[in-house]
Amino acid sequence: MMKGAKVLPFLFCLVVVAFGTKESDLKQCRHHCKVLQHIEEYQREKCYDICEKLYHSEKQEKEEETNSYEGREEGENNPYVFNEEHFIMGIETEHGRIRVLPKFNERSKLLKGIENYRFAILEANPKTFVVPNHWDADAVLFVAQGRGTLSLVRKGKRNSFNIRRGDVIKVCAGTTAYLINRDDNEKLLIAKLLRPVSTPGHFEHFFGPGGRQNPESFYSAFSSEILEAALNTRKDRLQRLFGQPREGVIIRASEEQIRVMSQHEEGGIWPFGGESKGSVNIYKQRPLRSNQYGQFYQVDESNYKQLEDLDISINFANITEGGMVGPIYNSRATKIAVVVQGEGYFEMACPHLASKFTSSHETRIGSSYQKVRSKLRRGMVLVIPPGHPFVGVTSTNQNLQIVGFNVNARDNEIVPLAGRNNVMSQLEREALELGFGLPAREVEQIFRSQQEEFFFQGPGGRQSGRAAA
Repeated sequence: MMKGAKVLPFLFCLVVVAFGTKESDLKQCRHHCKVLQHIEEYQREKCYDICEKLYHSEKQEKEEETNSYEGREEGENNPYVFNEEHFIMGIETEHGRIRVLPKFNERSKLLKGIENYRFAILEANPKTFVVPNHWDADAVLFVAQGRGTLSLVRKGKRNSFNIRRGDVIKVCAGTTAYLINRDDNEKLLIAKLLRPVSTPGHFEHFFGPGGRQNPESFYSAFSSEILEAALNTRKDRLQRLFGQPREGVIIRASEEQIRVMSQHEEGGIWPFGGESKGSVNIYKQRPLRSNQYGQFYQVDESNYKQLEDLDISINFANITEGGMVGPIYNSRATKIAVVVQGEGYFEMACPHLASKFTSSHETRIGSSYQKVRSKLRRGMVLVIPPGHPFVGVTSTNQNLQIVGFNVNARDNEIVPLAGRNNVMSQLEREALELGFGLPAREVEQIFRSQQEEFFFQGPGGRQSGRAAA
């Protein structure tokens, strides 16, 4: 009896270590119980019970984890989707705010490839002024809504130009920047992708104009005798300049101040070397893809030289109501995308999440894929890694507009998986037969039945059962 009692702890450990979540594992576990020697019959029954409980509990846990990615439409546990609640409030006043996403790799190790990039959104109310500041990060800005005037001071020169919806602007690290919202009614919304140059994944705003607080001026960090010598000014005047509390980073400006600072050309001239303009408007570019279901525009180093050293491109997809884009994938680029207008949903095939749900001793032949799915609405941010096939679908009553910041954009290829010129239609007949295990004619009929390219009629607009024979 004592001998049988001693085997119980060992028995439990053996079952736990050997057990998986498949039915074959359950049978194997029960077999281990059956062949165990020197135990009482009630202990053998206990062993069977352990197998059953482990099987059902682990199976349920696996299903719940899978559902947390596939079934939760809002993306709470989806590492590739960021909602309003994921943003950190960097700066907020009654006249506007700047929201920042945490470091991407803090959300998931799967996003380690973009750990040195940060994403932010600036919102400024009508007739407001953003106090001059600089960042220890290179930045690419996209004007998602509104119109304003941006001023940049670099290399001893100031460049001021009017900006509007669709403008793309590069701001180099250390450039003093300030802007106004010159519209009477509309908010100014700017999406920013930043690449820190000091501490990886971390950036700071540095404010020269300011006071004792809100914002605090970096001048106030220096001792008074240093400031007196550097600025050749008495201490009492310096205390008056830097000792006053301010109203915030985003403040109200008068009509006259707005008028004076708005007298600039659209786009401006880049005074820091080269012939490029200070900004380029993505909507003025020729669309790379266009049909009745959508339009796709891109700005990269070929039409905006300021992006050459960043290896970043920006694209804009306007999916018309009832339409869809993809499935496609990027060969090299990681896409950080923000929804600027409309609603819909997206799906993506992800091998990394699928492997998370694979038993450690389960043999995997090739890859398996987890369907990542989330609703899309204005302000949401998506991260789509390279090589991951994805699709975006709009609602049936409004367009869906998405802006994408593409990291590692140089030599990136957007690979179509459906429609004219899709990658499968380029394969040899023998490759199709061997790969799909069906006659090449049947496979070709499927992959060549869609005559549109890139943008298609979405699932909501198709009649059930309509397909190539």
